[in-house]
Amino acid sequence: MAAVTPILPGRTGEPDLPAGRPRRTRPWRGAVLGAAALYFLVPMGASFWFTVHSEERGFSLSTYAEILGAEGFATSMLLSLALAAATIAVVLALTLPALLAVRLGAPRLRPVLEVICTLPLVVPPITFVTGISTVLRWGPEHLAATPFWATLIAIQDETFPVVLVLAYAVLALPFAYRSLDAGLGAIDVRTLVEAARNLGASWPHVLLRVIVPNLRSALAGASFLTLALVLGEYTVAALLGYQTFPVWIVTVSGSNGRLSVAVSILSLLLTWLLLLALSGAGAKRKKDTA
Repeated sequence: MAAVTPILPGRTGEPDLPAGRPRRTRPWRGAVLGAAALYFLVPMGASFWFTVHSEERGFSLSTYAEILGAEGFATSMLLSLALAAATIAVVLALTLPALLAVRLGAPRLRPVLEVICTLPLVVPPITFVTGISTVLRWGPEHLAATPFWATLIAIQDETFPVVLVLAYAVLALPFAYRSLDAGLGAIDVRTLVEAARNLGASWPHVLLRVIVPNLRSALAGASFLTLALVLGEYTVAALLGYQTFPVWIVTVSGSNGRLSVAVSILSLLLTWLLLLALSGAGAKRKKDTA
């Protein structure tokens, strides 16, 4: 019987490099990371310095103290967060069942679904919102005598514009599709579904209790990308006349440029923190399941 070599504490069990052979260093990695850091951090640092320093006051954080009390900040932020939550629900409710149906029942339609979901990438936002505006102007003239007229007016309510949810759902389709398609490709969907169905599970039970737990990282990625899109989208909301968070930032920049830059920095940092949290949760989950 072959002898078993004990592994000392702190050793990983991986074979060591031969004696006298140095570890390979890749200086280009550091160069690329350094260039990327400069590309992102230098503008961020310049923007931060602009918000905290002035010739009259010197160094002061008063601009950041003004954010919560700024007129329109809380209203626009809450509206954007509500629109983001509704958009995430709509996108996931549309994309996930469609992907499952194509993978399980009609694999030949997968290219068609891919083209449909990625089509918003080739349509300029200005063209997209122009089409929406045309439909909204056309509707009251031709639907006044039908029940759809009240629906058309209701989706344009300023307190919660459903028309923005529908527009954002279309814009977020490509990102949600890529994230969910990658997640479904990493698991054996057919085996999981057949096993659950053979055990008597209904289709809603299969979707919510079998598929969704195995797609947590993909669902989180799709949700985060949709949230980032809604919190940063300006063209559609501005041209349709709604005061969302990005529109408020541009509006307040005309009267208080430092405040608008400070809010932009905080929103960008919040987005980065969410991305880091998502990446950390995904890495931890992979480590636990390994």
